[in-house]
Amino acid sequence: MKALARTFAASAAALALAPPAAAQPLDPISARLLAAHNAARASMGLAPLAWDPLLASSAAAYGPTLAAIGTLQHSPKQSRPGQRENLWMGTAGAFTPEQMIRTFVDERRYFRSGIYPNVSTTGNWMDVGHYTTMMWPSTTRVGCAVHRAKGIDWLICRYSPPGNIDGKPLFLPPIGERG
Repeated sequence: MKALARTFAASAAALALAPPAAAQPLDPISARLLAAHNAARASMGLAPLAWDPLLASSAAAYGPTLAAIGTLQHSPKQSRPGQRENLWMGTAGAFTPEQMIRTFVDERRYFRSGIYPNVSTTGNWMDVGHYTTMMWPSTTRVGCAVHRAKGIDWLICRYSPPGNIDGKPLFLPPIGERG
Protein backbone atom coordinates (compact mmCIF):
# COMPACT_ATOMS: atom_id res chain seq x y z
CA MET A 1 0.00 0.00 0.00
CA LYS A 2 2.86 2.37 0.85
CA ALA A 3 4.47 1.65 -2.52
CA LEU A 4 1.22 2.53 -4.29
CA ALA A 5 0.95 5.78 -2.31
CA ARG A 6 4.57 6.67 -3.19
CA THR A 7 3.91 5.92 -6.88
CA PHE A 8 0.77 8.08 -6.83
CA ALA A 9 2.63 10.92 -5.08
CA ALA A 10 5.50 10.71 -7.56
CA SER A 11 3.06 10.77 -10.50
CA ALA A 12 1.22 13.75 -9.06
CA ALA A 13 4.50 15.61 -8.51
CA ALA A 14 5.60 14.88 -12.07
CA LEU A 15 2.31 16.22 -13.43
CA ALA A 16 2.58 19.35 -11.30
CA LEU A 17 6.09 20.01 -12.61
CA ALA A 18 5.33 19.20 -16.24
CA PRO A 19 5.27 22.12 -18.66
CA PRO A 20 1.77 23.21 -19.67
CA ALA A 21 0.36 21.58 -22.76
CA ALA A 22 0.71 23.62 -25.91
CA ALA A 23 -2.19 26.01 -26.24
CA GLN A 24 -4.62 25.16 -28.98
CA PRO A 25 -4.97 27.86 -31.62
CA LEU A 26 -8.01 30.04 -31.09
CA ASP A 27 -10.89 30.00 -33.51
CA PRO A 28 -11.15 33.28 -35.48
CA ILE A 29 -13.95 34.81 -33.36
CA SER A 30 -12.18 34.04 -30.07
CA ALA A 31 -8.93 35.44 -31.42
CA ARG A 32 -10.67 38.67 -32.42
CA LEU A 33 -12.43 38.99 -29.05
CA LEU A 34 -9.10 38.53 -27.25
CA ALA A 35 -7.34 41.01 -29.55
CA ALA A 36 -10.06 43.62 -28.93
CA HIS A 37 -9.71 43.20 -25.17
CA ASN A 38 -5.93 43.48 -25.36
CA ALA A 39 -5.98 46.52 -27.66
CA ALA A 40 -8.12 48.34 -25.09
CA ARG A 41 -5.83 47.28 -22.24
CA ALA A 42 -2.71 48.28 -24.19
CA SER A 43 -4.19 51.73 -24.78
CA MET A 44 -4.17 52.17 -20.98
CA GLY A 45 -0.73 50.64 -20.49
CA LEU A 46 -2.12 47.42 -18.98
CA ALA A 47 -0.74 43.92 -19.48
CA PRO A 48 -2.57 41.77 -22.01
CA LEU A 49 -5.06 39.12 -20.97
CA ALA A 50 -4.46 35.45 -21.76
CA TRP A 51 -7.24 33.36 -23.29
CA ASP A 52 -8.57 30.81 -20.83
CA PRO A 53 -10.42 27.90 -22.49
CA LEU A 54 -12.12 26.94 -19.21
CA LEU A 55 -13.54 30.46 -18.86
CA ALA A 56 -14.64 30.31 -22.50
CA SER A 57 -16.32 26.96 -21.92
CA SER A 58 -18.07 28.29 -18.83
CA ALA A 59 -19.24 31.32 -20.81
CA ALA A 60 -20.51 29.13 -23.65
CA ALA A 61 -22.50 26.99 -21.23
CA TYR A 62 -24.43 30.08 -20.12
CA GLY A 63 -25.46 31.11 -23.67
CA PRO A 64 -28.52 28.83 -23.92
CA THR A 65 -29.76 30.12 -20.56
CA LEU A 66 -29.57 33.72 -21.79
CA ALA A 67 -31.43 32.78 -24.97
CA ALA A 68 -34.14 31.07 -22.92
CA ILE A 69 -34.47 34.07 -20.58
CA GLY A 70 -34.52 36.43 -23.57
CA THR A 71 -32.80 39.30 -21.78
CA LEU A 72 -29.42 40.13 -20.27
CA GLN A 73 -29.20 38.65 -16.81
CA HIS A 74 -25.94 37.77 -15.09
CA SER A 75 -25.42 34.19 -14.05
CA PRO A 76 -25.49 33.60 -10.29
CA LYS A 77 -22.13 34.48 -8.75
CA GLN A 78 -22.03 31.16 -6.90
CA SER A 79 -22.05 29.38 -10.28
CA ARG A 80 -18.85 31.17 -11.32
CA PRO A 81 -16.59 31.55 -8.26
CA GLY A 82 -13.48 33.62 -8.86
CA GLN A 83 -14.92 35.11 -12.04
CA ARG A 84 -16.56 38.31 -13.24
CA GLU A 85 -18.87 38.41 -16.22
CA ASN A 86 -19.66 40.86 -19.03
CA LEU A 87 -22.76 40.34 -21.19
CA TRP A 88 -23.87 41.86 -24.48
CA MET A 89 -26.66 41.19 -26.96
CA GLY A 90 -27.45 42.38 -30.46
CA THR A 91 -29.01 41.43 -33.76
CA ALA A 92 -27.50 38.17 -35.00
CA GLY A 93 -24.72 38.72 -37.51
CA ALA A 94 -24.98 42.52 -37.43
CA PHE A 95 -21.96 43.20 -35.18
CA THR A 96 -18.31 42.24 -35.39
CA PRO A 97 -16.48 40.91 -32.33
CA GLU A 98 -14.66 44.25 -32.17
CA GLN A 99 -17.95 46.18 -32.13
CA MET A 100 -19.26 43.98 -29.33
CA ILE A 101 -16.20 44.65 -27.16
CA ARG A 102 -16.26 48.33 -28.15
CA THR A 103 -19.54 48.74 -26.25
CA PHE A 104 -17.67 47.78 -23.05
CA VAL A 105 -14.76 50.10 -23.89
CA ASP A 106 -17.09 53.02 -24.67
CA GLU A 107 -18.05 53.15 -20.99
CA ARG A 108 -14.61 54.70 -20.47
CA ARG A 109 -16.16 58.11 -21.11
CA TYR A 110 -17.84 57.87 -17.68
CA PHE A 111 -14.84 56.40 -15.84
CA ARG A 112 -12.85 58.28 -13.24
CA SER A 113 -10.03 56.88 -11.15
CA GLY A 114 -10.89 56.23 -7.54
CA ILE A 115 -11.82 53.67 -4.95
CA TYR A 116 -14.25 51.11 -6.36
CA PRO A 117 -17.25 51.48 -6.70
CA ASN A 118 -16.83 55.28 -6.70
CA VAL A 119 -15.32 55.28 -10.20
CA SER A 120 -18.05 56.80 -12.37
CA THR A 121 -18.59 60.45 -13.23
CA THR A 122 -22.34 59.69 -13.23
CA GLY A 123 -22.24 58.43 -9.65
CA ASN A 124 -23.46 54.99 -10.81
CA TRP A 125 -20.78 52.28 -11.00
CA MET A 126 -22.96 50.29 -13.41
CA ASP A 127 -22.25 52.93 -16.07
CA VAL A 128 -18.61 51.74 -16.12
CA GLY A 129 -18.91 48.17 -14.81
CA HIS A 130 -18.17 46.39 -18.11
CA TYR A 131 -15.19 48.64 -18.74
CA THR A 132 -13.72 48.22 -15.26
CA THR A 133 -14.23 44.45 -15.40
CA MET A 134 -12.11 44.13 -18.54
CA MET A 135 -9.55 46.75 -17.46
CA TRP A 136 -8.98 45.67 -13.85
CA PRO A 137 -5.16 45.60 -13.60
CA SER A 138 -4.86 42.32 -11.67
CA THR A 139 -7.18 40.41 -14.03
CA THR A 140 -5.03 38.15 -16.20
CA ARG A 141 -7.38 35.79 -18.06
CA VAL A 142 -10.50 36.02 -20.20
CA GLY A 143 -12.71 33.55 -22.03
CA CYS A 144 -15.71 34.51 -24.15
CA ALA A 145 -18.38 32.83 -26.22
CA VAL A 146 -20.97 34.05 -28.70
CA HIS A 147 -24.26 32.18 -28.63
CA ARG A 148 -26.66 32.73 -31.52
CA ALA A 149 -30.34 31.99 -31.02
CA LYS A 150 -33.69 33.45 -32.07
CA GLY A 151 -32.08 36.13 -34.24
CA ILE A 152 -29.84 37.40 -31.43
CA ASP A 153 -26.12 37.11 -30.72
CA TRP A 154 -25.36 36.79 -27.03
CA LEU A 155 -21.77 37.57 -25.97
CA ILE A 156 -20.66 36.20 -22.63
CA CYS A 157 -17.16 37.03 -21.35
CA ARG A 158 -15.70 35.68 -18.12
CA TYR A 159 -12.67 37.20 -16.36
CA SER A 160 -10.31 35.94 -13.66
CA PRO A 161 -8.99 36.77 -11.18
CA PRO A 162 -12.02 39.00 -10.65
CA GLY A 163 -11.89 42.76 -10.44
CA ASN A 164 -14.53 45.30 -9.44
CA ILE A 165 -13.70 44.78 -5.78
CA ASP A 166 -15.36 47.20 -3.37
CA GLY A 167 -12.87 49.32 -1.44
CA LYS A 168 -9.98 48.66 -3.86
CA PRO A 169 -8.36 51.47 -5.84
CA LEU A 170 -8.66 51.61 -9.61
CA PHE A 171 -6.45 54.20 -11.22
CA LEU A 172 -6.16 54.41 -15.00
CA PRO A 173 -4.72 57.29 -17.04
CA PRO A 174 -7.22 59.96 -18.12
CA ILE A 175 -8.52 59.58 -21.67
CA GLY A 176 -6.32 62.37 -23.01
CA GLU A 177 -3.12 60.77 -21.70
CA ARG A 178 -3.51 57.36 -23.36
CA GLY A 179 -5.42 55.77 -26.21
